[in-house]
Amino acid sequence: MVELAELTAGPDLRARRRARLRESAVSFGMMGPAVLLYTVMTVVPVGVAVYLSFTDWDGFSTAAFTGLDNYKHLFDDPSSSDAWYVTALIAAFGTVLMVGLGLVYALALKGRSRTNSFFRAVAYFPHVISALILGYLWAAILGTNGAINNTLAKFGIEPVGFLFDEQFALISLIAVIVWAGFGFNVVLFVAALQTVPAELLEAAAIDGASKRQINLRIVIPMIAPVVTVATVLNLVGLIRAYDIVVSLTGGGPAGSTQTFTYLILARSFEGTKVGYATAQAVFLMVVSAVFALVVTALRNRQDQAATGS
Repeated sequence: MVELAELTAGPDLRARRRARLRESAVSFGMMGPAVLLYTVMTVVPVGVAVYLSFTDWDGFSTAAFTGLDNYKHLFDDPSSSDAWYVTALIAAFGTVLMVGLGLVYALALKGRSRTNSFFRAVAYFPHVISALILGYLWAAILGTNGAINNTLAKFGIEPVGFLFDEQFALISLIAVIVWAGFGFNVVLFVAALQTVPAELLEAAAIDGASKRQINLRIVIPMIAPVVTVATVLNLVGLIRAYDIVVSLTGGGPAGSTQTFTYLILARSFEGTKVGYATAQAVFLMVVSAVFALVVTALRNRQDQAATGS
């Protein structure tokens, strides 16, 4: 009886194995083009960049392997330190302001009405326009001979150094970046707020909770994962800020608004220091990844502490 059961079970087992193999082949066949495209467009370029970061190459002659010399020079280079300082200020203040203002704006406009829809569209509109164009637009407004200073001159007031004073220029750059980008956060947060159960908010209001208490203790904790995503996206995006710097300040005055990405593209690559520029780019990629992982890990730890798991 046992032998008969094994014989009858054998073909069924082989059929199941063949079915699993066919499913696996179909799955790999469907994923294959995407994996190949990702490998060609991302993995290979990153691998080549990592290799070039260990070389002395000007973009034309043969690359000479130099080990960690580029990375040592990166930490000894005063221009890199200054650029990282500017980048850190832009990333820190920009992220806090963009997420904070976006959240406040979204909470104020979370209701469904034509007026709220209009103001959401107004907030999001700058995000649709190229950052390069926005930079040129604000340069025409804030420049030495811009609209604001020309208006002040008519009243006999000295021009304000929005873009030619070192401190003012950095503040102006951060302000324009925040204005251009916080609308994206508004859209994210409004979408997240729509998922908060209305019954829960009504129950809290019936129990006597104020609007401020409801927002702080119910609404914001419930959309915390979206806030984390927005924080990571803004932080990584601002660490790589370049286009709006080019069109608004050009890294000036005296390098006071020169970000690390601007330094890589406008200085290192332009000076045919391709190996060193690639090392800077790889370091920037690592820093961005580390910050993203740290923010996500802190958010997960808070969630675990809240749930007691």
